Amino acid sequence: MTAASSSSLLGSSRIGSRPTISGLHSDSLNPRSITFSSTLQGLSLRSSGSKRQLYSRGTGSVVIAQNMDRVEVDLSLSPRVNSVKPSKTVAITDQATALVQAGVPVIRLAAGEPDFDTPAPIAEAGINAIREGHTRYTPNAGTMELRSAICHKLKEENGLSYTPDQIVVSNGAKQSIVQAVLAVCSPGDEVLIPAPYWVSYPEMARMADATPVILPTSISEDFLLDPKLLESKLTEKSRLLILCSPSNPTGSVYPRKLLEEIAEIVARHPRLLVISDEIYEHIIYAPATHTSFASLPGMWDRTLTVNGFSKAFAMTGWRLGYIAGPKHFISACNKLQSQFTSGASSISQKAAVAALGLGYAGGEAVATMLKAFHERRDFLVKSFGEIDGVKISVPRGAFYLFIDLSSYYGVEVDGFGTVNNSESLCRYLLDKSQVALVPGDAFGDDTCIRISYAASLSTLQAAVERIKKALVTLKPPVPV
Repeated sequence: MTAASSSSLLGSSRIGSRPTISGLHSDSLNPRSITFSSTLQGLSLRSSGSKRQLYSRGTGSVVIAQNMDRVEVDLSLSPRVNSVKPSKTVAITDQATALVQAGVPVIRLAAGEPDFDTPAPIAEAGINAIREGHTRYTPNAGTMELRSAICHKLKEENGLSYTPDQIVVSNGAKQSIVQAVLAVCSPGDEVLIPAPYWVSYPEMARMADATPVILPTSISEDFLLDPKLLESKLTEKSRLLILCSPSNPTGSVYPRKLLEEIAEIVARHPRLLVISDEIYEHIIYAPATHTSFASLPGMWDRTLTVNGFSKAFAMTGWRLGYIAGPKHFISACNKLQSQFTSGASSISQKAAVAALGLGYAGGEAVATMLKAFHERRDFLVKSFGEIDGVKISVPRGAFYLFIDLSSYYGVEVDGFGTVNNSESLCRYLLDKSQVALVPGDAFGDDTCIRISYAASLSTLQAAVERIKKALVTLKPPVPV
């Protein structure tokens, strides 16, 4: 193609240095819509009620005058996005990180991320995967090697029988859960969520155009769901019940007997499925034990079991989780993933195989981390138990303490304002004691705040001292 013919195709007409738009005509243009007509005659542009002249010369080209007002861009967002709230845990963690980077000595106890390094055998497997060339796309659902290892783990540790085609490996358990919600929920369906809940559950329901139905629990009952409340909230629209045991944010562990009562209710409702989020299953403190919901009588067909590697194996940055369940539902999750992200990292999958090869429940590597978490939990429970006006439910698993500090609400603080809810209390503690925590309203319970003890004991000791001093400066708490 010659330069002349190329110029003709692109539109050769120019007025000074004005840009050209080839073959396009706009009768009107505003911040909400752009339309084109088939003719170049009488070309004009209207935006926000003002008329502007467009100049044209030559066949198939249009030139915009240099003095034309700036056209505004349509900034509207999808109603689906507007219905979703941002994650407070992510926001607070990012804010605390920014303060630290600015030189402020903030103690960060907001994120649910182990402070341990990934165990050496797992890290080495990832390094070797790179060196050996395992750096290409994997099958969408995950490598056969990893899915087979997951099937073995679920059989040996959870008493669950699956085949590799009933497993989908994703970029973290969060992706596994949201794909499951999208796969099984229709607009108007209801998703039942015990509160306190992980911040993302209700938003995932909204993304699926479903309605989150919150089932409150109480600290006096260790934040465990009352089966009678569950049954009273079930309707013909009920599609999903999401259970998390051990729980984020409370650390509560559902005993088998209570799960059996819940299973009996589920069995009476044909449309009702269960997502069992078991990401913290190995971070559990004796005498508490973990029960997989799908292992209960009649629940295998109803349950989508979610797990991953971030928490127990200290692999948060590796981004790897998985879901197991009946093939009909898992195939739907696999279809969604094929259009979202495709397969998870090949390197992470090799590392995950090594993680599952460490032994039952993660072997010695996980046992060492669990011992440290247990020690930290005991320290925090004792320390906050000594503070007036604090209510505590002793966590049986995970690495969170969800404590009730509502007796300190209603206090006016000079130079700060009123501490009247969990969010203002967390802002006060960040300002006064430079400790970053997460307000309970993010989890559906405004009376509490969440403290992550996925930090060293010395860090937790320093944080407790700061928090105690900050609380002392408030007015005397109301007796509990």
